[in-house]
Amino acid sequence: MARTCIVYTIVTNNIRLYYSQVVFIKKQMRGIKEIIIHCSATREGQDISVDTIRKWHVEGRGWSDIGYHFYIDINGDIQKGRDIAKIGAHCSGHNRNSIGICYCGGVEEDGKTPKDTRTENQKDALLSVLYTLKAMYPEAIIYSHNEFANKACPSFNATEEYENI
Repeated sequence: MARTCIVYTIVTNNIRLYYSQVVFIKKQMRGIKEIIIHCSATREGQDISVDTIRKWHVEGRGWSDIGYHFYIDINGDIQKGRDIAKIGAHCSGHNRNSIGICYCGGVEEDGKTPKDTRTENQKDALLSVLYTLKAMYPEAIIYSHNEFANKACPSFNATEEYENI
């Protein structure tokens, strides 16, 4: 039997997701019901790498890896975080059945005031990840982190913005 054709492909310097791999992955995975959008709560224009976030989570919090499954850097490049087959560490009470996506930014230059700092490249990258994940998990609902936590994260209303995906 032929493998499923490619429906959506994310191609950046660091990651490729193919729908043909989904059949294999889904058999091994937990049930994904939620896709939760986060921001790194870092200053507008500040270039924070996925390796830095991973270090904050591993060394600073004692976690086994970065808490997010995907990270969109300031240039809009999609970086692999925690393997999507593994439970994340990004939203208390929701990690078991969710995938966490984080974009770099979310705070004004003052370091305190929440702000949607996404660049056009970050917005495009986030859409690419979301369309791919929705192809993989069509029943999953896209949420903003602030719907589950008393935080401004992700500094925009992701649930409303992506309700038609």
